[in-house]
Amino acid sequence: MSSSMRGARGGIVALLAANGISTLGTRMSALALPWFVLVLTGSPGMTGLVIFAEMAPYVVVQGLGGPFIDRLGAWRTALIAELLAGLAMGSIPLLHEAGLLSMPTLCVISIVAGAAQGVSATAQHVLVPGLSDRAGLAYERAAGLYDGINRLATMIGVPAAGVLIVVMSSPGVIALDAISFGISGLLVGLAVPRSAEPAQAPDEDGSSYVERLATAVRYLAGDRLLQGIAAMVLITNLLDAAYFSVFMPVWGQEVLGSPIGVGIVGGAFGVGAVSGNALLTWLAPRLPRRIVYGVGFLVAGWPRFAILAVAGSVPPVALVAFVAGFGVGSINPILGAVEYERVPRHLQARVLGIVGALAWAGIPFGGLLGGLAVEAFGLAAAVLALGGIYLVTTLAPFVFPAWRQMDERRVVAPAVAT
Repeated sequence: MSSSMRGARGGIVALLAANGISTLGTRMSALALPWFVLVLTGSPGMTGLVIFAEMAPYVVVQGLGGPFIDRLGAWRTALIAELLAGLAMGSIPLLHEAGLLSMPTLCVISIVAGAAQGVSATAQHVLVPGLSDRAGLAYERAAGLYDGINRLATMIGVPAAGVLIVVMSSPGVIALDAISFGISGLLVGLAVPRSAEPAQAPDEDGSSYVERLATAVRYLAGDRLLQGIAAMVLITNLLDAAYFSVFMPVWGQEVLGSPIGVGIVGGAFGVGAVSGNALLTWLAPRLPRRIVYGVGFLVAGWPRFAILAVAGSVPPVALVAFVAGFGVGSINPILGAVEYERVPRHLQARVLGIVGALAWAGIPFGGLLGGLAVEAFGLAAAVLALGGIYLVTTLAPFVFPAWRQMDERRVVAPAVAT
């Protein structure tokens, strides 16, 4: 490999490292924060409310922030947003230690942290294809590596959180998340080339915010496949949010009496996801996308819910979680490549931001839905009902004709800002 190619790949390596570090902290706090609220309040409903407060602005900012990212630049946006998220998360343990952390205050902090994470996620996503072009990587592989780092962080972060909550308390784990955002921001600022940003379209110079957003909405309205992807992932993400943020902590508290078992299950899911991602990142450019995506979702979804409703110990839940993780590892490399190919570079911050927002729109309500369902019907009935919805949803790629477009590989001319 030439020195110039190694240098070109340094940018994507830096972004992967930055994303992996902040995701590691986020995955730890994803268990630590609801556990913290459960211990303080004893209420699954209050736990769901705090998760809603964090995830609702995440979604809103993703959907509406694209034109701002265009104006400010994806690189600068990612840098500022990571540092802001770190400050917000770091204030939680500090205020708790000082005896100043009320539930309304925690909800406000969660709103700020969620908004910062949402805009950073879109900005980093937009940098990936530019860095991929510079490094000479196929989009499936670039998207697979980006997703794989997230999966690896989940594999490590969730079980680590289960242990660290016991060793150093849940506020201590949240503090580690704050540190991870700071490190991530520094990596973006020091090692990710700003030239990976997409160039603005010349005919959009001087366009207003509303005009830019309307252009993205019109583009999405004309693409049935992207609409289908957003709708399917909206529903499955809503159900996953209920599973991870409420069902799993409640199962750990009511059935196991400890967060350690929840961490083990999360780790098993992560191992499976990393394994599936590694295999698909290598094979994806040569495989039929629709079939792999559809089968992956069938394996990844409803079995996790079904086993949680009947199992009283960790091993069977962990085994199913591993298989489900392997299936989910095949999804995002394909989705990323499809999105990068179908959306022009200068529209990606806006269009992919809207797609991401639609896909994530159910997540804030997942915690609320899960908490209310458990309080109304009990854990087993709630898990089985939502698992059935998951199964029906994941049949979409095999039923609707628009999904066949997944197998149309498109060549997109790179548009990297200079």
